[in-house]
Amino acid sequence: MFTAEREAPSLPWSLVVPVKVLARAKTRMAEAAGPHREALALAVATDTVGAALRCARVRDVIVVTDDPLAAAELSALGARVVPDEPDVGLNPALVYGAGRGREWSPDAGVGALSADLPALRPEELARVLDAAAAAPEAFVPDAAGIGTTLYTARPGVPFAPAFGGESRAAHRSRGARELLLDGIDSVRRDVDTLDDLKAALALGLGPRTAAVAALLPASGSFA
Repeated sequence: MFTAEREAPSLPWSLVVPVKVLARAKTRMAEAAGPHREALALAVATDTVGAALRCARVRDVIVVTDDPLAAAELSALGARVVPDEPDVGLNPALVYGAGRGREWSPDAGVGALSADLPALRPEELARVLDAAAAAPEAFVPDAAGIGTTLYTARPGVPFAPAFGGESRAAHRSRGARELLLDGIDSVRRDVDTLDDLKAALALGLGPRTAAVAALLPASGSFA
């Protein structure tokens, strides 16, 4: 006779990661990165997607991009790559990617994950996704407390991301549950500036980003 209850299976997730055309990516890092700006953008996206794919809760990573190099490298990691449709901005692109995810895995939750998380840890992402499973919609604010690094919707819940600008306030105003868990720094640490990169370095950069960061003209300031 069994006396212990079986543990409920965890909700699987399809995560949508938007990746800019590399020529237009990481423009705020132009001075710090010099000729390595595009390589840095690709490295950051690669480490982010690679970590997401290693997360036990993630069934699919769907990369939305029109950049052929990024598409090839991220597809080689195991991501599903779709074009930027309808090519009218970030949130419509995320909705398109999420729609494809729901076609492929209708029983999974869907989420939009920033491509700028080079220190992302799969186990921290898993904790966040488990917490997100308890709410119809949820989100994680970025380290600055202004933007958003992850937005999620459970199966059957309309997927309505509000990325851009003060997206933390936008997601809260729409009723999404804010997830402020302890020990999820790697999920909140997006990288747009040199100071952000230094903070991510302190958490532990992924291998591709670490290799490119060592080449930057400003790398001496990381010490």
